[in-house]
Amino acid sequence: MLLLVDLDGVVYRATEPVPGVPEALSARAAAGDDVVYVTNNAMHYHTDYVPRLLAHGAPVGPDRVVTSARASAIYMRDHMKRVRRVLVVGAAGLEREMGEAGFDVVSASYAATRMAQEGIDGWAAAGEPDAVVVGLDPQLTYLKVAAAADCVRAGAVLVATNKDPMYPTERGFRPGAGSVVAAIEVASRTESRVTIGKPGPLLLEVGAELVGADLRRAVMIGDAMTDVQAGKAVGARTVLILTGVTTRAMADELPEPERPTRVAEDGAALGRILDELAEA
Repeated sequence: MLLLVDLDGVVYRATEPVPGVPEALSARAAAGDDVVYVTNNAMHYHTDYVPRLLAHGAPVGPDRVVTSARASAIYMRDHMKRVRRVLVVGAAGLEREMGEAGFDVVSASYAATRMAQEGIDGWAAAGEPDAVVVGLDPQLTYLKVAAAADCVRAGAVLVATNKDPMYPTERGFRPGAGSVVAAIEVASRTESRVTIGKPGPLLLEVGAELVGADLRRAVMIGDAMTDVQAGKAVGARTVLILTGVTTRAMADELPEPERPTRVAEDGAALGRILDELAEA
């Protein structure tokens, strides 16, 4: 099987592993399954997750983590051939992924600084980019939004790494990438051309392509309904694990078409379910 696995709320919560989940994934990897981690988080470079996952005992390699930042870079490289210069509104991980995919990257911070110092618009300050790519930016400013909106109004393609409205932290929920995207969409009066992250299919499709696996044999494992929706969008079986944001009561209230293939209470139940799905 191909196991497409969400991270926060599934493999770990904050700094602690979810009991039983790393062991369940390791057992399936030992049985020959492909394990690929897929996360909407666009702030970090994909290999930054490897030490953390290894410390938790989860099976992982540098090419087995697909963030929405990495998937955005790969998707744009493969499907947006005319895009060369990219304005990035986001964190360092998104900038690095875009640069390694071969794009000429301009940070929103640089464009905002030029706007303030030289009295020029964002389009000129960014060097007339072909696309604007947006992720969660903890250092977001008014001029960054203005620069991005100027570029989109001038014809740059707007790409959203994801549209999660909120981002979970140890101190509660904070605005997510979707909030940043929404500000730029409103300011530019333009909807994003494409959204890479869940609940859409593109993040999962990129993950499967990277390991040469068939999505028809995939199982999406997540703690949120966006994970289930993404799995359904690619025709995969889905396992909703109740170790994150979704409760049993919430799962039971779902209409039949929206329900996951299986529901796991915890890591031990996940292991049993995956064994059963492998035999089905």
